[in-house]
Amino acid sequence: MLRQTLSQGTKSIFRNTIATRSLSSTAVRMAGDEGATGGIRSGGAAQGDAFSKREKAGEDMYVREQEMQKLRTLKKNIEDQKKHLEELDKNVDAQLGKSGKK
Repeated sequence: MLRQTLSQGTKSIFRNTIATRSLSSTAVRMAGDEGATGGIRSGGAAQGDAFSKREKAGEDMYVREQEMQKLRTLKKNIEDQKKHLEELDKNVDAQLGKSGKK
Protein backbone atom coordinates (compact mmCIF):
# COMPACT_ATOMS: atom_id res chain seq x y z
CA MET A 1 0.00 0.00 0.00
CA LEU A 2 2.83 2.33 0.80
CA ARG A 3 4.35 1.49 -2.54
CA GLN A 4 1.14 2.44 -4.39
CA THR A 5 0.85 5.71 -2.47
CA LEU A 6 4.42 6.68 -3.27
CA SER A 7 4.09 5.77 -6.92
CA GLN A 8 0.85 7.74 -7.28
CA GLY A 9 2.40 10.77 -5.58
CA THR A 10 5.50 10.69 -7.75
CA LYS A 11 3.42 10.30 -10.89
CA SER A 12 1.48 13.49 -10.18
CA ILE A 13 4.68 15.41 -9.37
CA PHE A 14 6.33 14.04 -12.50
CA ARG A 15 3.33 15.03 -14.65
CA ASN A 16 3.25 18.55 -13.25
CA THR A 17 6.95 19.14 -13.88
CA ILE A 18 6.79 17.72 -17.38
CA ALA A 19 3.79 19.91 -18.27
CA THR A 20 5.45 23.01 -16.89
CA ARG A 21 8.75 22.33 -18.55
CA SER A 22 7.26 21.52 -21.93
CA LEU A 23 5.19 24.70 -21.97
CA SER A 24 8.09 26.88 -20.95
CA SER A 25 10.40 25.43 -23.59
CA THR A 26 7.85 25.80 -26.38
CA ALA A 27 7.37 29.46 -25.53
CA VAL A 28 11.09 30.05 -25.88
CA ARG A 29 11.26 27.98 -29.03
CA MET A 30 8.29 29.78 -30.58
CA ALA A 31 9.71 33.20 -29.75
CA GLY A 32 13.06 32.25 -31.25
CA ASP A 33 11.71 31.58 -34.75
CA GLU A 34 11.50 35.06 -36.20
CA GLY A 35 11.04 34.09 -39.85
CA ALA A 36 8.40 31.41 -39.31
CA THR A 37 5.54 33.70 -38.31
CA GLY A 38 3.70 33.40 -41.62
CA GLY A 39 3.33 37.16 -41.92
CA ILE A 40 3.78 39.24 -45.05
CA ARG A 41 7.38 40.05 -45.76
CA SER A 42 8.17 43.53 -46.94
CA GLY A 43 11.25 45.17 -48.32
CA GLY A 44 14.70 43.75 -48.94
CA ALA A 45 15.08 40.39 -50.62
CA ALA A 46 11.39 39.60 -50.21
CA GLN A 47 10.45 42.05 -52.97
CA GLY A 48 12.48 40.08 -55.49
CA ASP A 49 10.91 36.77 -54.49
CA ALA A 50 8.89 35.29 -57.35
CA PHE A 51 6.33 33.78 -54.98
CA SER A 52 5.75 37.14 -53.28
CA LYS A 53 5.26 38.85 -56.62
CA ARG A 54 2.85 36.18 -57.80
CA GLU A 55 0.90 36.30 -54.54
CA LYS A 56 0.63 40.10 -54.70
CA ALA A 57 -0.52 39.91 -58.33
CA GLY A 58 -3.22 37.41 -57.39
CA GLU A 59 -4.41 39.58 -54.52
CA ASP A 60 -4.45 42.67 -56.73
CA MET A 61 -6.46 40.82 -59.38
CA TYR A 62 -8.99 39.68 -56.78
CA VAL A 63 -9.42 43.22 -55.44
CA ARG A 64 -9.75 44.64 -58.95
CA GLU A 65 -12.38 41.99 -59.81
CA GLN A 66 -14.38 42.81 -56.67
CA GLU A 67 -14.25 46.54 -57.44
CA MET A 68 -15.41 45.92 -61.01
CA GLN A 69 -18.33 43.88 -59.71
CA LYS A 70 -19.30 46.73 -57.38
CA LEU A 71 -19.09 49.21 -60.28
CA ARG A 72 -21.31 46.99 -62.44
CA THR A 73 -23.86 46.82 -59.63
CA LEU A 74 -23.78 50.59 -59.16
CA LYS A 75 -24.20 51.21 -62.89
CA LYS A 76 -27.18 48.87 -62.97
CA ASN A 77 -28.72 50.67 -59.99
CA ILE A 78 -28.21 54.03 -61.71
CA GLU A 79 -29.90 52.77 -64.87
CA ASP A 80 -32.82 51.44 -62.84
CA GLN A 81 -33.16 54.79 -61.07
CA LYS A 82 -33.09 56.65 -64.40
CA LYS A 83 -35.89 54.45 -65.72
CA HIS A 84 -37.87 55.02 -62.55
CA LEU A 85 -37.40 58.81 -62.83
CA GLU A 86 -38.56 58.75 -66.46
CA GLU A 87 -41.69 56.86 -65.42
CA LEU A 88 -42.34 59.40 -62.68
CA ASP A 89 -41.88 62.27 -65.17
CA LYS A 90 -44.39 60.62 -67.50
CA ASN A 91 -46.84 60.23 -64.62
CA VAL A 92 -46.40 63.87 -63.60
CA ASP A 93 -46.87 65.04 -67.19
CA ALA A 94 -49.95 62.85 -67.48
CA GLN A 95 -51.41 64.27 -64.26
CA LEU A 96 -50.68 67.85 -65.33
CA GLY A 97 -52.20 67.16 -68.72
CA LYS A 98 -55.41 65.84 -67.14
CA SER A 99 -55.73 68.74 -64.75
CA GLY A 100 -55.05 71.27 -67.53
CA LYS A 101 -57.81 69.84 -69.75
CA LYS A 102 -60.52 70.21 -67.08
